Amino acid sequence: MSDHILTDSQIAALTQLRRRLHQAPEISGAEAASADAISQFLRATSPDQIVEGLGGHGLAFVYDSGQPGPHVMFRAELDALPIQEQTGLDYASQTAGVAHLCGHDGHMAILAGLGLWLGGNRPATGRVILLFQPAEETGAGARAVLNDPKFATLRPDWAFALHNMPGMALGTVAVGAGPASCASVGLRLRFQGREAHASLPETGASPAPALAAVMAEVARHATAPPMGPDFRLATLCHLNMGVPAFGIAPAQAEAFVTLRTVSDSALERFEQDICAFAQAHAKGVKLEVTRHDHFNATHNDPQAATHVSRACTALGVQNGEFALPMRASEDFGAFSAGTRTALFFLGAGEGHPALHNRDYDFPDALITTGVAIFAQILTGIHDETRKHPHPKAAFSPSGVAPFRRSDPRP
Repeated sequence: MSDHILTDSQIAALTQLRRRLHQAPEISGAEAASADAISQFLRATSPDQIVEGLGGHGLAFVYDSGQPGPHVMFRAELDALPIQEQTGLDYASQTAGVAHLCGHDGHMAILAGLGLWLGGNRPATGRVILLFQPAEETGAGARAVLNDPKFATLRPDWAFALHNMPGMALGTVAVGAGPASCASVGLRLRFQGREAHASLPETGASPAPALAAVMAEVARHATAPPMGPDFRLATLCHLNMGVPAFGIAPAQAEAFVTLRTVSDSALERFEQDICAFAQAHAKGVKLEVTRHDHFNATHNDPQAATHVSRACTALGVQNGEFALPMRASEDFGAFSAGTRTALFFLGAGEGHPALHNRDYDFPDALITTGVAIFAQILTGIHDETRKHPHPKAAFSPSGVAPFRRSDPRP
């Protein structure tokens, strides 16, 4: 299969779609217009089923052969970031304080391109599901989709997603079996004491000692150790205490802390340790902890990762230099609980602005490459199914596999 499987007019239409989405970004949970734009674009491909309102504003397009065979899902994200863009592009965001600075506009264009290809290349067996997922940036979208009753009939055997990655050579790919992105959670620790006159602090209950202890404990985990099963990283993101006055000893304090690990089980233990430590030092003050932006770890199934590798080999796509797993989180991991999944990274250029930077923009040149890889993955799965029509029992994970560093090309 060539990496040019789309016509020039299709590529132009996808580029235009990508830039239109870029101009009108929507934050997590508010992606109604983006979903509508995708829906209007792909209806012309005559999908056999369109499922809207998945986990919020998510939507899925199903191309069904009507014959037994593999159910394969490809996923892109709908949402943008609450950051002001500073690219100076003529198609820059027209929404103040919101921008596609992670490349989700490009990921949507790639998945829409796969839909264009499927419109003329229907699956002979099984079905293909194109999922446009909401609320990726907050870690809430994947679980919302999985918990939506409408998704029950769509549950795939295989699921694939890509993420563009600045710092990697343009158009190269990194993938491997095992951990692909870290689990993470944001903890908001609120301490409530009692104010006092600054000259008589002993008559109040200050949260300062508890907050200082938490800061010191977080600092112990603020330098990332080498990746491995015991990897722990804590980042202090925000602090606030008291009121801006010199005559009042404080009563309130809060800290925003983000925790990261390689696996979900390790994150659970890390969270328990931090919360227990904070509680033990909250002497004389009340502690309240709330959880935010929880992301599951993404764990690549070896067979799924191999399908990505074989697709890249067939297309002549080169290996990208990237350390797996990605330290950042990606809201794709929840799908790996009952599906063979693979998340791979597509190089956006070695000197390209970093993700979430105000001057970032998705490289349009990656659209055709991404579409070709997705299509070749699908071709490879169907080829293997024809060779082995009676696979073993359905995949049923038994927890997170031991950490092992994989070569980007298994």
